[in-house]
Order: sequence, then C-alpha cells, then structure tokens
Amino acid sequence: MTETISARAALLDMDGTLVDSTAVVERLWLAWAEPHAIDPATVLRVVHGRQGHQSMAIMLPDRDHAINLSENRDMLAREASDVDGVIEIAGAAVFLSSLREHAHAIVTSADLRLMTARMQAAGLSVPPLAVTAENVSASKPDPEGFLLGAKLVGVEPEDCVVFEDSAAGIQAAHAAGMRVVGVGSHARAHDPEYHVDDLTQVRVVATDRGFDLVIG
Repeated sequence: MTETISARAALLDMDGTLVDSTAVVERLWLAWAEPHAIDPATVLRVVHGRQGHQSMAIMLPDRDHAINLSENRDMLAREASDVDGVIEIAGAAVFLSSLREHAHAIVTSADLRLMTARMQAAGLSVPPLAVTAENVSASKPDPEGFLLGAKLVGVEPEDCVVFEDSAAGIQAAHAAGMRVVGVGSHARAHDPEYHVDDLTQVRVVATDRGFDLVIG
C-alpha cells in the first residue's frame, strides 16, 4: 500500500536517516561512559538524536555543565576523525538527488565538521542548506532546529515534512508543528505519521505547489 504526502519542503535529519553511523557512535560513546560506570543500555538509549552535551547532562545530572560542553567539543572532534563504519542509509543518495530542485535542508545535532565528514564518508552530497549544532541554542527535542530549517527554506512549518529516526528528533518535529516520516525500525515506536524501513521506499514527484512524497 502506498501513501502520498503533499509538501513544499523536506527537512532531513542525518544520523540514522541519511547515514548509518551506529558503529562509530556506539564505539565512542561507550568508551566515554565506561569510566563513569554508566550502563551501556542507558547510553545507547540517550545519545541518539541529541547534541552530546545534552546527553552528558542527562546521564551525569550533577556534573558541572561546563565540563559537558568541553568534553562535547572533544567528542565532536573524535567523531569527525573516526568515520570507520559510516555508510549510506539505503536509498539516501537517490532521494537527495530527487530533492535537488525542491526546497530541502539537513537539520542535525552534529556540528558542521562532523556533518560534512559523515556525509562524505557515506558518499553523499551535502545539501546547500543545513542547520547544525552551531546554529541553535537548544538541542532536539527542542523544536528550534526544525523551525530554523523552515525559515531557511522559506516554507511554513505546516508545509514541511521531516525525515527522522530518533525519539528526540520526532518529538522536536512534532513540537514544531511538522509531519514526520520515521526512518528505520526504531522510529515506529515514537509515533511518526508515516514510516519507511529505508529511503528506497520514498519517491519524490513534482507538483504545481511543491512536491508529493510517495511512500511505500
């Protein structure tokens, strides 16, 4: 069964949506957590979709946040230099190509350096417009990033469709008043309006008002 979503812009998360960075995220974050004796299951539940300093604050709530900010800068640098195992989510390259003539942007919790490193490692072109960690004051699940993305592409929030995989990202998109296509097996549990296993299940069809996303 197929579903059709009319849109004027697409806002795209990166990790778990366009690129599969699970291997490096788990490798580096579990190494960070080990000296703090944080349960690995807790780490993997918390870190996806958020900026690193916010993840640290959740897992170490009594620690001075200045330490989190400093360690997050170090973590971002390590992540950008370690792209071993980063691969394309199936269908991402074709999907990005099909959006080339339409309004779209990446909205990611990564900084610019990390976004560029992971997209290049996965063999994907970086869209001209992106909202990265440097551009916002609050991390997902706050809607700031998606609202800024809508402003960048010049489209009202209700006319944007978000592609996301994480709980924090889906919550952020809904808080911004946007519809969500959940990507991957974990996304379904977080109540997106639509769901795909990967991006091979999405087609972009131009319309007079923008484009249709044909799902399925």
